Amino acid sequence: MELPKFLLGDNTDHPSAIFVVHTEYPRFIINLENDEVEWLEEFGREDEKELEVETENLIRAATEFYDREVQRYEA
Repeated sequence: MELPKFLLGDNTDHPSAIFVVHTEYPRFIINLENDEVEWLEEFGREDEKELEVETENLIRAATEFYDREVQRYEA
């Protein structure tokens, strides 16, 4: 089974949080409530430079995924 690129996460300890999990490299969890990102990977200095550019695109994609999912639930 292939995992989807993004998953929605929920936790009753954080009722106002909106978690999106990115399952591909670089794996991370973002809380869309405050845009806090928790990386699930370890990076070297070289990687960090490259990720600065990619991070903005990944956050945008996570937000678009969430918006699409919400629209589908409301339909």
